[in-house]
Amino acid sequence: MDGRFPVPSSEKMADYPAMTSAASTPKGERRRAALVAAAAELLAEGGFDAIRHRAVAERAGLPLASTTYYFDSLDELVRAATEHHGRAELEAGRAKLATLPAGNRRVDVLVELVLDLLLGSDPHYEAIVLRYERLVGTGRRPYLRPLMRRLAAELRELLKESFARSGFEIDDERLERLIALVDGTVVNALVEVDPDPRAVAARVLGEALREEFEPT
Repeated sequence: MDGRFPVPSSEKMADYPAMTSAASTPKGERRRAALVAAAAELLAEGGFDAIRHRAVAERAGLPLASTTYYFDSLDELVRAATEHHGRAELEAGRAKLATLPAGNRRVDVLVELVLDLLLGSDPHYEAIVLRYERLVGTGRRPYLRPLMRRLAAELRELLKESFARSGFEIDDERLERLIALVDGTVVNALVEVDPDPRAVAARVLGEALREEFEPT
């Protein structure tokens, strides 16, 4: 079971407190990585409240005591899971961007790429609800704020790369307006219990991009 989850690189582990000598062994690193990945899965499936010591240990297939052995607190585990999940999404976005032909100037392709980065690749209603609940929930967890600022900065850089590769130029101000447009559209769709908030966001974002980049 230890080999089921990827081990984060030393750079990505930099934000985590130093491990004990036992936890720094290859076996310890694999177990810690398994716990982080298991917690990230639970985070994606059920939000912050789903991350509990027992649930994480069971998902990772490890003893309950392992969570308190490798993590000083539940907050530390939540932070590690949040970073793991966020970076996995960024890596998926980079991989998808790498397959995009340069200068294709197709608004429909750009819309899907932007929405994958902002909403995630799962289009289902419940997945989008959970995503926005997580975003709101970070505001109640001050220990996540530095991490979220770093992830947000990386996300914005990736979004700008997506526009540039698609053959469109966008500055920071216009990018922030488009992000706000997507967020506002999705939240409104969720309030109205629209069964497909991503489709609503795709339509609104597509219209905005065509008006911006394909003026008549």
